[in-house]
Amino acid sequence: MDGLTFFGLCAVTAMLLFYAFEDSSSWYVLGFAISCGLASIYGFLQSAWPFGVVEAIWTVIALKRWQKRRLAGKPAA
Repeated sequence: MDGLTFFGLCAVTAMLLFYAFEDSSSWYVLGFAISCGLASIYGFLQSAWPFGVVEAIWTVIALKRWQKRRLAGKPAA
């Protein structure tokens, strides 16, 4: 297994783990967003640009979900 394949395996494994625990904390949503970003980088490095684009979109969606959950969890000022 070369380094790029190992990087992709780690990114997708992290996505799976963070997604499984998203209900526990908003920080898992952020972890999912970061791992989606890493998977997007992997897709572009692997020359699989459709995968890279889709994962980049998932990164943006997950970051918006994280922001929404963080703001919802703060007490009103």
